[in-house]
Amino acid sequence: MKKTYRGSCHCGAVAFEADFDLAAGTYKCNCTICAKSRYWGATVSPGDFRLLRGDCDLTLYQYNTRRTDILFCKHCGIPPFTRGDLPEAGGAFVSVNVAALDGVAAGELLAGPITYLDGLHDSWTTPPVETRRL
Repeated sequence: MKKTYRGSCHCGAVAFEADFDLAAGTYKCNCTICAKSRYWGATVSPGDFRLLRGDCDLTLYQYNTRRTDILFCKHCGIPPFTRGDLPEAGGAFVSVNVAALDGVAAGELLAGPITYLDGLHDSWTTPPVETRRL
């Protein structure tokens, strides 16, 4: 069931809310940025995401194909969300960093399935061979 979640960066300069079903599942990706930062995402439709504050506190980072906007708080360095458009994976999206959600119990975070994505090879519909380090 869809629920409104609130989240923020570590210092609180950036805050957002998003409507989604956390129990429907989350994902972990093996691309270099996700693997190195241990990013844990939940995909949200752009219409279900609202940036509450901190637009001017976000720094954009893009790499390789430049199809994903990786946004970091320029003060504390936390990536509260990313956004992009991958037609082969469903189109436009916002990815909420579930580690940046405020007040969510560990059991609720772990209740849904985790999908593993092979972003390292731009193969969004095939899981990576190795997932233990994600």
